[in-house]
Amino acid sequence: MAEAKDNESEHEPVIRRAFAAYYRSGHRDGYTDTQITIPANTSYVADVNGKRYVVLENENGIVAVYRVRKDGALKGLKRWPKEIDEER
Repeated sequence: MAEAKDNESEHEPVIRRAFAAYYRSGHRDGYTDTQITIPANTSYVADVNGKRYVVLENENGIVAVYRVRKDGALKGLKRWPKEIDEER
């Protein structure tokens, strides 16, 4: 089961880095720069099975998910644990 973390100040830096990675990633899912899906400030950090994930979301659902690696680097995911979808 995924344990959602509040958007606390301790998680704010990794969420900001995920936002930056999302905007740097260029074209996503066939959208052009004028059609980018904008994540909302409801984005959060979740722990699933001992791994940490940053979930960028908006009112339409999940926009992107990044796994926080042990060295602190973010890895963009095309598929993420089903527990993250079940949280919504």
